[in-house]
Amino acid sequence: MTPIFGVVGWKNSGKTTLTAKLIANFAARGLEVAAIKHAHHGFDIDQKGRDSYRFREAGARTVALSSSRRVAIMTELRGKQEPTLEELAARVRPADLILVEGFKRENHPKLEVRRKESPNQSPLAPDDPSILAIAANFPIDKGDLPVFDLNSVDEIAGFILDRIGLMNMELSRDRS
Repeated sequence: MTPIFGVVGWKNSGKTTLTAKLIANFAARGLEVAAIKHAHHGFDIDQKGRDSYRFREAGARTVALSSSRRVAIMTELRGKQEPTLEELAARVRPADLILVEGFKRENHPKLEVRRKESPNQSPLAPDDPSILAIAANFPIDKGDLPVFDLNSVDEIAGFILDRIGLMNMELSRDRS
């Protein structure tokens, strides 16, 4: 099973920025990373007028797009329950690591992101034992958890790889 590690925090805490930097860091180490992002609102990755949009609007529950560069599969829930993180992870192409943004209420290892500029400063860690560390851009009361500077991406990446047992994977991978 592919290890999962999450990045959680309140809106505008820097989750997306940190997640993108971590993905780049892991990829530079030679790891294959899959990403799953949770959105609390409706979203659309399709464009009005495109063939795939027309198929979906006509009632297709699933639309797959394929080219020589990428594949995308969109599924309309049409009243069905949103898939769990576990169900989504099972659909992701095999990878060395699945990095998750959001899904803060799911039970997987997580890093909490706190940014001084975020409108909500309520800490998540005290109520969530699956939060293993905190990354912040201001001094915080860390309690028993490791605290990283939000810009220390290398350090944070090393911590994550150590926690999920992949710390030396990039060194042992066949580069041929």
